[in-house]
Amino acid sequence: MSRSLRTIVPLLLILALAAMAFPSTSSAQVVVGVNIRIGPPALPVYPQPICPGPGYLWTPGYWAYGPNGYYWVPGTWVMAPSVGLLWTPGYWGWSGGFYYWHGGYWGPHVGFYGGISYGFGYTGVGFFGGEWRGGVFAYNSAVTNVNTTVIHNTYNTTVINNNTTVNRVAYNGGTGGTTAQPTAAEQAAARETHTPMTSAQTQHETAASQNHSLLASENHGHPQIAATSRPGEFTGKGVVSAHGAVSNNRPPNANANAANHPATHSDRPPNAQASHSSSQSSNHPPNNNNANAHQNSSHSNNPPPSNKSHSSDRPAHPSGEEKERH
Repeated sequence: MSRSLRTIVPLLLILALAAMAFPSTSSAQVVVGVNIRIGPPALPVYPQPICPGPGYLWTPGYWAYGPNGYYWVPGTWVMAPSVGLLWTPGYWGWSGGFYYWHGGYWGPHVGFYGGISYGFGYTGVGFFGGEWRGGVFAYNSAVTNVNTTVIHNTYNTTVINNNTTVNRVAYNGGTGGTTAQPTAAEQAAARETHTPMTSAQTQHETAASQNHSLLASENHGHPQIAATSRPGEFTGKGVVSAHGAVSNNRPPNANANAANHPATHSDRPPNAQASHSSSQSSNHPPNNNNANAHQNSSHSNNPPPSNKSHSSDRPAHPSGEEKERH
């Protein structure tokens, strides 16, 4: 063996062992190799399609970035890759003068997703749309659109967001972005073993990137395909479109009382009951004063952040987008 090979082989072995020492994480969690100077548009407002069946978990829609600028990846219901795993959505974060995408991942606890209020149980911190119970996922019918005659693993706990600033900002940091920082519990969740997005999710994102109508420059922040019942199904009765400018993502037929308090009730499913029993109404998961009392073991035990510097709106497709590619 030559002297150069005797030098290179041990080096390669050391690098391989170092790579094996890191836990399995989603490759999408590494920020994309594009430096973007303009933040994504505001999150569109849309109703949640009905859950297609037991075992499906909700993954909220998000703005992705491609050669033609920002495009919308519709929210959809997907099967979890394993029992006990929850989805942590991705988010855009400001760093060093640019916006970078931090991809979502599956894990035993919901981690940091930028304090972005994606709706339907994702209030900016944690997840309150359901929980795993004895190997079966139970749905919180107060914030998720499930047919209780078909899906029997449900419960009803009102979700109240005490943030006084209500908007659809889609990024963390920078001008007008959320000011949330990871809590200790979210930092712990980030160190857990993660599972990347499933093949169905990857195919769903790829299909969205190839749909011209989902470009922000075409839909001006109001995509006709805002959410779907299943990944990649962009036509049919399971597709819902974005609404006009309203304060919250609210599924259809939300009760009138909740509509009168947009800054308090974050998300309501179709035909939500106008009142709850005292035992239900007392369990308010996101609460800036005492959040831990309302969390279960599957949730991130954190209150939603108070995003004091949010902008109330973002242009649907900012003009003069500048980007630098590595």
